[in-house]
Amino acid sequence: MQWFNRIIMPLLLVLTFGVALVAVTARSFLPGDMAVPAPTGFLLSQAVLRHGLEPLMQLF
Repeated sequence: MQWFNRIIMPLLLVLTFGVALVAVTARSFLPGDMAVPAPTGFLLSQAVLRHGLEPLMQLF
């Protein structure tokens, strides 16, 4: 169990943060329109305007 704490766990942590760093850095190389955060509130408001609140209330 000591080898897991000394070798495997630090390696998993470094790999996890490395993947996250690559994913965040890759955004700077995307085209300008793809680097913008995704709209969230606009899509929901458009759905409510088109279909009303009835389909949303059926979910609950």
